[in-house]
Amino acid sequence: MEAKLSSIEIQVDSDALSGTLLTPTGMPAVLFVHGWGGNQHHNLVRAREAVGLGCICLTFDLRGHEGHAAMRETVTRAQNLDDLKAAYDTLAGLPYVDRQSIAVVGLSYGGYLSTLLSLERPVEWLALRSPALYKDARWDDPKVWLNRDPDLMRYRGSEIEADANLALAACARFKGDVLLVEAENDVIVPHAVMRNYARAFGQARSVTSRLIKGADHALSDKEHQKEYTRYLIDWITEMVVGRRVALAKELVAARKQLLKQVQGQAAVLPGKSSREFQGDLRATEKTSD
Repeated sequence: MEAKLSSIEIQVDSDALSGTLLTPTGMPAVLFVHGWGGNQHHNLVRAREAVGLGCICLTFDLRGHEGHAAMRETVTRAQNLDDLKAAYDTLAGLPYVDRQSIAVVGLSYGGYLSTLLSLERPVEWLALRSPALYKDARWDDPKVWLNRDPDLMRYRGSEIEADANLALAACARFKGDVLLVEAENDVIVPHAVMRNYARAFGQARSVTSRLIKGADHALSDKEHQKEYTRYLIDWITEMVVGRRVALAKELVAARKQLLKQVQGQAAVLPGKSSREFQGDLRATEKTSD
């Protein structure tokens, strides 16, 4: 993310007023990834909230769902990861999107895929709600077969090292900011899975964990859905707005310092001209790359 400070002149009658234009350059973006059996409509409630923060948001349907429901019995993880990469590239390719300020929000199976996306595309912020976990084997087999594995729940309930699973290995390499949201009474993605994910994010810049008490995997209770939305939007606000404020603060301080270099301490006192500063300043936040 970047911010720009520019000196400008505002014409009024025969005079020119001195002004300073402080703007963000490029817009942060949020890509929402639904879970197995879900659809993009589930994410629109959160997307509309993120839009209010000045984010560009994209929701979409994975193959095997909605318009491509006929593929449900045949679609593979590899194909769905390709879906996710195509959606990411569409969002990142918009001319007004800051490619270094993209958040990916994944639910369950979508959370699992989102971790794998981070290996192949720049992801600055990663929010995972009840991210699923699967064995690496049979990657190109139909996804529905994985849930029929009688050993799947034992696997999810076990302690798994990051280097023993592709998704956890991706988490171990991730250096951005992370939000993990767990449903307390989730029997599909049990606590052990969340613990494995949390342990894997060893290089992340920050990891924020939230627990929705009494909630099941689907967040069947409306109040639990609202709680999740609040956790997610509060976190996105902290990430995006907080970074913008920090960049703007950096630029204002730099302008003040430049004026001091020209006119001394008196340059920033009331009644002094600010025309000594002319030009542009830019501040760029260091990303996770």
